[in-house]
Amino acid sequence: MKIMNIKDINAFFKMIDECKGKVELVTGEGDRLNLKSKLSQYVALANVFSDGKIDELEIVAYDKDDIKRLIDFMYMGS
Repeated sequence: MKIMNIKDINAFFKMIDECKGKVELVTGEGDRLNLKSKLSQYVALANVFSDGKIDELEIVAYDKDDIKRLIDFMYMGS
């Protein structure tokens, strides 16, 4: 799933930390990084600091409750 226009990066990573299952970031090269890892979160942030928001991320979540949490986050406009 693609997550777009993340303006509150801290809230996004807090929500990721609260997920029960594995949540992965899919890079442009097709690699998958575990977003629950702080190191992977820093890698994701390295691409952000040009304007302070994340325009688009491709995320893979495996737990149905986590998928709902990600969708709810997108609709809340954070």
